[in-house]
Amino acid sequence: MSTIAAIATPDAPGGISVIRISGEKALDIADRIFKNFAGKRPSDMDGYTCAYGNIIYNNEIVDDVVLTVFRNPKSYTGEDTVEISCHGGRYITKKILRIIYNSGAVPAQPGEFTKRAFLNGKMSLTQAEAVMDVISSSGECQLRYANALKEGAVFRRVDGIKEKLVNILADLAAWADFPEEDVPEVSPEVLGAQIDRVVKDLTKTSETYDHGRIIRDGINTVIAGRPNVGKSTLMNCLSGFQRSIVTDIAGTTRDTIEESVRLGSLTLRLSDTAGIRETDDIIESMGVDIAYKKIDEADLILAVFDGTAELEKKDFELISRLNDKNCVAVINKTDGESNINKEYIYNNFKHIVEISAKNEEGIEKLQNILEDMFLHDESEADQGIIANERQKNCIDKALADVIQAKEILGNGEMLDAVTVVLDSALDSLMELTGEKSSEKIIDDVFSRFCVGK
Repeated sequence: MSTIAAIATPDAPGGISVIRISGEKALDIADRIFKNFAGKRPSDMDGYTCAYGNIIYNNEIVDDVVLTVFRNPKSYTGEDTVEISCHGGRYITKKILRIIYNSGAVPAQPGEFTKRAFLNGKMSLTQAEAVMDVISSSGECQLRYANALKEGAVFRRVDGIKEKLVNILADLAAWADFPEEDVPEVSPEVLGAQIDRVVKDLTKTSETYDHGRIIRDGINTVIAGRPNVGKSTLMNCLSGFQRSIVTDIAGTTRDTIEESVRLGSLTLRLSDTAGIRETDDIIESMGVDIAYKKIDEADLILAVFDGTAELEKKDFELISRLNDKNCVAVINKTDGESNINKEYIYNNFKHIVEISAKNEEGIEKLQNILEDMFLHDESEADQGIIANERQKNCIDKALADVIQAKEILGNGEMLDAVTVVLDSALDSLMELTGEKSSEKIIDDVFSRFCVGK
């Protein structure tokens, strides 16, 4: 493979920039452009050692830098790797990168360093995917789950399921291929029990996807309620600034207003929707329809009620619509005189919080409720949680095949048919971990990475 190079730090001025070179010519290129003040060439340096010197090109000093050598296979990519820490100006960084290209390297593609780490057996495909999750983590919870994924939690979980499938297939192959040997006959009852265990494991793994998606992408949260209950005030309170216009005029919010906010350890992808009411205004009516659609698609609904007013028809309709959904009843305006039927709210919602969005009171209670709802035991991260659609698709394909194998067995068909379907399930799990992935799938995974990683 060619020797690649890219800037590994953000494209912005800073104290230092780091340029990474990886490939069989990395040390040769470093020898040509770097002069060590101690006189030792990069190709003569041990791995995990640094040297201070100058980048020299056309007999001119370009910059004084620190050069670090990582020798194969004990490097991030599994190849000879050189990292140059130079001054952090954008011009000087890009000039040194051009010098490296002129000396024999080629530009790295998005994610190519991590792709080479995967191809060289330094990590599984699920671990490689976690690298970008670590980079994009915006909170402690996201970082914890990303690190667990990067350390191989999903790979270990899937590997355990693969081992069960391999053992089943080995028993079927031995019984089918060596009938003359003293090989025990495969019992349909025992085989059925083994398949049931795999179905259970795959089902539990697939069910982790929604939790993993929420941790990674944030909670798709809709603020809903009739007009003037304080939805926009709550939106602004959680956002920390005036994101929605607040007035006493019903129907002020006509379209959906969206904002991502941090609340404790959670990320909420908030949508402030139009007030739910009957209206002759065509535009406002469209906003109400969008609000209902958002409610149906949401991970969480914050159903806001005016604590100073009696419940109205649209409140009751909203409560009925939320009967089977993940929601929190927010009784707002606790700074005013209470006129709401709290008993009805408490009898119809599992999670209730009383706040004054105007005075920013009760938000900590809301945070505690949401963390109890969405933050599971930390040990779940170490057990492996499906992180993206690609992984879930592989799990679900394997699950469908294993269920089909059980049906074939129950119908009394030949065990050869069971073997074929279980083989397909195993292929799906190997595709998930990258042990049997097509070049197209691998390219698609790494195309989402930033250049330099």
